[in-house]
Amino acid sequence: MRAISNLLWIDCTAGAVVGLVVLLFTAQLSNLQGLPHTLVRFMGAVNVLYASFSFFLATRSKRPKPLIKLLVFANSFWSLVCVCLAVAFADTATFLGLGHLIAEAIFVGSLAAQEWRWRAQLVHRPAWGATRPHSVSNVNNREGM
Repeated sequence: MRAISNLLWIDCTAGAVVGLVVLLFTAQLSNLQGLPHTLVRFMGAVNVLYASFSFFLATRSKRPKPLIKLLVFANSFWSLVCVCLAVAFADTATFLGLGHLIAEAIFVGSLAAQEWRWRAQLVHRPAWGATRPHSVSNVNNREGM
């Protein structure tokens, strides 16, 4: 259950890190990847915007189910966009550019699949310690030690 509760944190952290790195190094990445500057900048901005939304959800104790579904849809859609971009730029992108697009499609698509699978559990954030096993003192107290 702990891994499930961290799923949204993984999602928002990955989006923020990738987005900020891409925005900070747009020119260099564009040259290395063989992708247009505007596309690289757009991808970075989308990642940061998306990270903001998943961060909003990760910090809530109650998350509306429609917003979890929207998150899954957004991940699925972005995964598809990355695949389409890889196909569209297959002739001009470098190996690094295609690798980035395909890796992002796989990562984001995997997040979408996991978030869909665990959508019911993602609606409520567990209380601190709720997923930890009983401590030794709790076990001993129940056994009369």
